[in-house]
Amino acid sequence: MFHLARLLTGGDRHRAEDLLQESLVKLWFVWPKVAEEAPEAYVRKVLARAAARSARRRWWGERPVEELPEVAAAGDMSATVAERSRLEAALAQLSPQQRAAVVLRYYQDLPDRQVAEVLGCPVGTARSHAARGVARLRRLLADVIEPVG
Repeated sequence: MFHLARLLTGGDRHRAEDLLQESLVKLWFVWPKVAEEAPEAYVRKVLARAAARSARRRWWGERPVEELPEVAAAGDMSATVAERSRLEAALAQLSPQQRAAVVLRYYQDLPDRQVAEVLGCPVGTARSHAARGVARLRRLLADVIEPVG
């Protein structure tokens, strides 16, 4: 769940921790209702909505950097870490709805119907958010994406 929160926040570890804590507190209060059903689905839904709320109320004193600092990694993992950092930076540039739709659809592998439920919107809108998000990611990552076919 932390990784999902981190993706929803565009790689911001501290915001991801806050979102996950907020979501787990909400889960604690409704545990008797959701324990027998789908607690993971509930947390996904709460995380996505909390990420959208957080983006709307973001403190404007923050100053995003142009490039993420290099992360020291041992051995062959350096390329993977660099790719992940690049993807997180690109995800951070999507709108909260697009980011949530892309992460839920392609990382969590949820069907469109469940993505729509989590986002609280019609299925067509969820598909549009995901499609626009993927299109934007393609533009942002054009220099590292290899053409297929």
